[in-house]
Amino acid sequence: MAASPTADAALTRRDGAIVLSGRLDARSLATLWEEAVAAVTPGATLTIDLSGCGYCDLSGTALLLAMEERAGTPARLVGADPRTVRLVERAREAGAVRPPPAPGPAPSLPVALGEAVVRRLRDLGMRIAFLGQTAAATALTAMRPRSLRLADTLHQAEEVGSRALPLVCMIGFLFGLILAFQSSIPLRQFGADIFVANLVAISVFRELGPLLSAVILAARSGSAFAAEIGTMKVNEEIDALTTMGLDPFRFLVLPRLLAAVVMMPVLIVAMNLAAIAGMSSVMLSLGFPWAAISSQVVTWTGPSDVFGGLAKGLVFGAAVAGIGCARGMATGVGPRAVGEAATAAVVGGIVAIIVLDGIFAVLFYLMGW
Repeated sequence: MAASPTADAALTRRDGAIVLSGRLDARSLATLWEEAVAAVTPGATLTIDLSGCGYCDLSGTALLLAMEERAGTPARLVGADPRTVRLVERAREAGAVRPPPAPGPAPSLPVALGEAVVRRLRDLGMRIAFLGQTAAATALTAMRPRSLRLADTLHQAEEVGSRALPLVCMIGFLFGLILAFQSSIPLRQFGADIFVANLVAISVFRELGPLLSAVILAARSGSAFAAEIGTMKVNEEIDALTTMGLDPFRFLVLPRLLAAVVMMPVLIVAMNLAAIAGMSSVMLSLGFPWAAISSQVVTWTGPSDVFGGLAKGLVFGAAVAGIGCARGMATGVGPRAVGEAATAAVVGGIVAIIVLDGIFAVLFYLMGW
């Protein structure tokens, strides 16, 4: 005799079919689950008789799918009420593995070129708008200095400058040491070892100090600016600032921009001193006295070398911070948007540094520096 529809779930066999009767819910199936799954023969046709089943919820549907999974084929449901059949069909659809959509045809060359031009123009428009809004925020802050968020600026200066000093000093020392070793080999052939100090000092003051410091700034702070502002953009915090009548450029962009510009000369000076220390350690190991080394550095380098490098650093710092903040403000939506913004900030910052360095090289040549 079939079990009552309100009774606990029961399992029997009849005419090669597995008969499930009673209530197929979480409480009733707690003790029946393993028995029902074990009753299925893998690879065989599965027939489940549900004519004695008075109730089936999602737990019962999960049991039926587990039995189908063990059999390897969809089950044939006999005597099931329409509601149970719909539940099982929806569960099958939800668990089905759908093939990925077929890729569309590749765009033609004119279409690809047009899309690339549109992207470039959109990016150019974003940069122009960013420059305009940043200039407006800077002008308003200059007219009302008390509106500057000094606490945020000092915090960003600590992140940009103080926390980067150990890395800058280490890289500067190693670069000075490497340059001294590498240049001493060819100069020794001409008996001009002492000029290693001249070469390293001029190279570091004019070129390598600002360049390496700017690259470190782009890698550390440019990506951090893009990630921080990009996360706020994804979380709609920037929209909240705008809704409250607060200018995001004065709150987010300007403190980071000022911190990078102010701390960049500090990083360059630290890089220069560390590189000279690395070079001096090599020269001392080669037998040159400190007096001779310092005399070569002071004689062959002048204020134009030092201040020219510092001037380049100011521009590099502004470019790196501006690109990082711009990429953060232009962050899209989705889980990959912040990472893409940080990557674009680092790449764009380094490219801008190289381009600006080339421009400075031409200007200094024309000025006789």
